[in-house]
Amino acid sequence: MNQPSGPLAGLKVIEFSGIGPGPHVAMLLADLGAEVVRIDRPGAGVSNPVVERARHRMAVDLKSEEGRAQVHAAVAHADVLIEGFRPGVMERLGLGPEELLAANPRLVYARMTGWGQDGPLAQAAGHDINYIALTGALAAVGKPGETATPPQNLVGDFGGGSMYCAFGIMAALYERERSGKGQVVDAAIVDGATSLMSFFFGVRGVPHLSTERGKGMLGGAAHFYRCFTCADGKEISLGSIEPQFYAEMLAKAGAPAELAEGQMNPANWDDYADKLAALFATKTRAEWCDLLEGSDACFAPVLGIDEAREHPHMKARGAYVEHDGIWHTAPAPRFSRTPGAVRSSADDGADVVARWGSAT
Repeated sequence: MNQPSGPLAGLKVIEFSGIGPGPHVAMLLADLGAEVVRIDRPGAGVSNPVVERARHRMAVDLKSEEGRAQVHAAVAHADVLIEGFRPGVMERLGLGPEELLAANPRLVYARMTGWGQDGPLAQAAGHDINYIALTGALAAVGKPGETATPPQNLVGDFGGGSMYCAFGIMAALYERERSGKGQVVDAAIVDGATSLMSFFFGVRGVPHLSTERGKGMLGGAAHFYRCFTCADGKEISLGSIEPQFYAEMLAKAGAPAELAEGQMNPANWDDYADKLAALFATKTRAEWCDLLEGSDACFAPVLGIDEAREHPHMKARGAYVEHDGIWHTAPAPRFSRTPGAVRSSADDGADVVARWGSAT
């Protein structure tokens, strides 16, 4: 495993294996230089080589006294702990915050769950779709007259989950520099997804920004903020909100002149969308890219995951990295002096923990 680089080099993290947002939090930290030891069940393998990259792995039987002792020894020298079990599981194992913060008062103990550590639903099973359903986010996605459309698990697991958990960890580490004390970070997807809805709470009463399906400009109701199908069956996206960008889109696309008036009048949106749909169906996606891409029309082709990797802009940015024969997403965000890096995983978690102990 190559040496850690990035702004978090030197940060020691214990990650308890799980699914969804927890491993993604650990990936974000590892990409920026943190040294992450992943606590696995005996016999567990790698299920996702991209999200689980840059890990030192340690097989531990958490139900045994020996296993719990191994965890205590590791946590004694760690900066951060990440766990994603149901509330109470770590406490029953004798590995809850009370025990581990007593042993290591500087520990930042991050708890990644869907419903949170308390509340009526805290002990219920759930997944991304359920969490964002409760926050109003899911109700805003889809077509009028149809059931809501799950946006993969981007909004809940990763947008409202891992990103807020990582942010919470960083905030707790910053505060620790002043107080010298760690604390518990209760990162619940329902809390993060609710926070993501802040913009819409602030514009309630603004008709064209409604979250009601079929009415909101940003939800695809507007003709200038939606996707269209091209002659070859591929799709393009428009986001021409501002008048000057809208005018450029109409001019470059050769749209009917009547579309220039009444852009923000919702009464026009369906009719104008039909006219644009007919126009965009006359050329292939590649032809529309030649006409509109790189302009101020606020345009982009709708690409599949493999197409995105081959796009010239994404290539120029180095957004994807081939490592050990696998294509990875590149570390984000980027830093001018201490860039992160995609690193290999290793199987020497116990050795790493021993090194942590010997260094103190």
